[in-house]
Amino acid sequence: MRGASLTLPAQAGNHTGAAMPRPTADAILLADYDPSWPRMFEEERRRLEGAIGRWAVAIEHVGSTAVPGLASKPIIDMGIALRSPADALKCITPLVELGYECLGEYGIAGRIYFRKRTREPLPGQVHAGVGRTHQIHMYETGHGEWDAHITFRDYLRADAGARRDYEALKRGLAALHAGDVEAYANAKCDFVRGVLRKAGYDLARKQWSDEPSGATA
Repeated sequence: MRGASLTLPAQAGNHTGAAMPRPTADAILLADYDPSWPRMFEEERRRLEGAIGRWAVAIEHVGSTAVPGLASKPIIDMGIALRSPADALKCITPLVELGYECLGEYGIAGRIYFRKRTREPLPGQVHAGVGRTHQIHMYETGHGEWDAHITFRDYLRADAGARRDYEALKRGLAALHAGDVEAYANAKCDFVRGVLRKAGYDLARKQWSDEPSGATA
């Protein structure tokens, strides 16, 4: 996390510094907006609050499932802000006990990434051969990626035109890059930059390379 180096215990599934797994050809399948997504987030937020609430400054619904009316891969993305890197290490075991897998930074410096696997994935829930229902992106408060998640989400929630444009872009890219989720994710970057710029976000604070495609939908 910002200004610090994290060393994760081996049993937590630490992949920090390791080579990223080679992705398999997964279809990019977007689901129409599901009004149950906010409820699914709230149910999971309560579980997280019970497990790590003493360390979490905020637990937020992020990504496309957090934007009413927006099509998305049906995966609930959650951002968690913490006060310090030391608190992040305290959260790993409780989250593993809730069924999450910790993959360390997983391509974004200062983040700890968790995913909750499923053996019966819905269309759109598979990446690199792994089905997942929920993802956690954990940062120290003030990290540029945390602020980018919240800024982008809030802009799309407030601007119907931007929301329509983003959905049209995603559907077009899903067809263009079928089977290549990394190309799909990277092709959205210009749009994301534009929205963040309009929202007054300092683009120098965001990391633009090596972000796993599963980070946002």
